Amino acid sequence: MSDAERRLYLIRHAKADRRSTGECMTIRGVVADPPLDGVGRTQAAALARRLAKMPSPAAIYCSTLARARQTIAPFVEATGASVVYDEELAEWYGGAWEFKEFEELLAEHPEIPTRILLQDPLFHLAPGGEPFEGFRRRVIAAVEGALANHPSGDVWVVCHGGVINAYLSWFLGLEGQDMFFLPPNTSINTVKVVGDRRALWFLADDAHVTEPELFPD
Repeated sequence: MSDAERRLYLIRHAKADRRSTGECMTIRGVVADPPLDGVGRTQAAALARRLAKMPSPAAIYCSTLARARQTIAPFVEATGASVVYDEELAEWYGGAWEFKEFEELLAEHPEIPTRILLQDPLFHLAPGGEPFEGFRRRVIAAVEGALANHPSGDVWVVCHGGVINAYLSWFLGLEGQDMFFLPPNTSINTVKVVGDRRALWFLADDAHVTEPELFPD
């Protein structure tokens, strides 16, 4: 394996339409699969402008869920880039939580506000939800597999907030915490990769949304 430094960019999807009833069948069950809303489409366009100015990656991997596919679509349409779509990069499967509004979850789990206040884990509360350790294992396997398939050059992974947390928590040694930060939509979260070594470089970078004048057409 090459010891040349490269970067892994973990990119969260743009804002999704939470009112959508979209769904899809996965190997874990039927999951909510909303498309991007109007704000999300604007965010995806801003991301595409930024990505076009970055060094071309060795590969782009993407979750199969609509909100991730639609996030990378403007860049693909502008550049003709190839993308590998991988279901193992899909978001944590919430079981009985998949199609419920937050208000319903609060009624069923009155402890949620306190857990959020104290930054305590939540995933284990979901009936039939994907166990976090199993989720983290599949995310690590998918991301590390992408890096192994392309041993030189940068790799972009377009995915979800839970996926980003699961992968980063692994090499940061954060045990027992399913979410430790909230990545903004279309944020770029960067890991330096040198051989088998992983080092966190940058988190929650959404300057293309907050400061779009930095990345003009």
